[in-house]
Amino acid sequence: MDKNIIQKVAESENLPVRFIEEGLDKGTIVIPLNIQKHNNDKIKPVGIGKGLKTKVNANIGTSPEQVSIEKELEKLRIAIKAGTDTVMDLSTGGDIKKIRREILKNSIVPVGTVPIYQAICETLSKKKTISEMEEEHLFSVIEEQCADGIDFITVHCGVTKKTVNILKKLNRICGVVSRGGAFLVEWIIKTNKENPLYEKFDRLLDIAKKYNVTLSLGDGLRPGAIADACDNVQIGELLVLSELVFEARKKNVQVMVEGPGHMPIDKIAQHVKFQKKVTKDAPFYVLGPLVTDIAPGYDHITSAIGGAIASASGVDFLCYVTPSEHLHLPSVEDVYLGVISARIAAHAGDLAKGIKGAKQLDEKFSRMRKNLNWLMQEKLSIDPEKFRKEREKYKLKNKNVCTMCGEYCAMREMNKVFSSL
Repeated sequence: MDKNIIQKVAESENLPVRFIEEGLDKGTIVIPLNIQKHNNDKIKPVGIGKGLKTKVNANIGTSPEQVSIEKELEKLRIAIKAGTDTVMDLSTGGDIKKIRREILKNSIVPVGTVPIYQAICETLSKKKTISEMEEEHLFSVIEEQCADGIDFITVHCGVTKKTVNILKKLNRICGVVSRGGAFLVEWIIKTNKENPLYEKFDRLLDIAKKYNVTLSLGDGLRPGAIADACDNVQIGELLVLSELVFEARKKNVQVMVEGPGHMPIDKIAQHVKFQKKVTKDAPFYVLGPLVTDIAPGYDHITSAIGGAIASASGVDFLCYVTPSEHLHLPSVEDVYLGVISARIAAHAGDLAKGIKGAKQLDEKFSRMRKNLNWLMQEKLSIDPEKFRKEREKYKLKNKNVCTMCGEYCAMREMNKVFSSL
């Protein structure tokens, strides 16, 4: 890893360079940044892992029903404005290559993808079936995306013949909810072949190393329902991924592990600790977790609850969930809410983990609140624009207070009392 990149990450975390270097050496920290971008000052490098601030990812991308490069670029812009650390392009509709390249051209944060989406979409466009996807085509897509400048890729290497056999024996409510996982389960069952991403993992490592692309080992068998959480197939997949973590480290390839999914509150901390144990503290990247199944339209909240607990338990990277999860492709507004919700969860977790600077930020904000310094509160808040708009909703007679207490402001009165003692 380029020394300048490490220096920038250390500065952003307010930590010694040596701390970042040791984390990279041990595999407890990754910096997803394609080798082609190492001299690109436009891109903000991001450290993900043990001892660092919990990071947030925003998913964008088209679907077969909604294809607009302009809309996806606006989502990219708004996600960055809201403070996302990375984005993933999950496009499955339209000119996937063109969309990815436009996102790469316009992004100032690292970009991830799920290469099997493109491989399957191109296979189906040729009037073939999912099971007719060719292994060589999948690897050529991976190479193409890495050559384009992608910084991290989700690869569902843990969906193997063995884990699929475990899946067959279970009576899961929601079965397989990962798109990439579903593609590979169908491919394995119909071809009776082993997952090429697992069987030829060394080839995958060679591509990743060539471009300094971080492998994000996807949880293709993650639970999509509370009742399915922590079952044998989820744990079986995680154990496969833990073995692959060590293979990647042997070849000095950066690697992180993905996690659930839907999971009840009481199982989150235990699961995070188990993942950290079996992978020897590989960075953990989770979707949510969503702590209930029954809140469509509010899943940015259900995921923020789970994300805060996960972060506090040791998770390093939160994938946002928007209000439209389970309902439709997210709008620009959904993207903004998703990022802000995930950032709140991440910071709440950082407070619990004792991450450097987290507690001090809250203390500084609280002092500004006590002093009724509204301008500094706005500046320090997680969403300054929201703060300002809420304050501007009412024409205040006394701008030193708010409409909740008005002239009976407890803080203002106590400031008067104690200043006179």
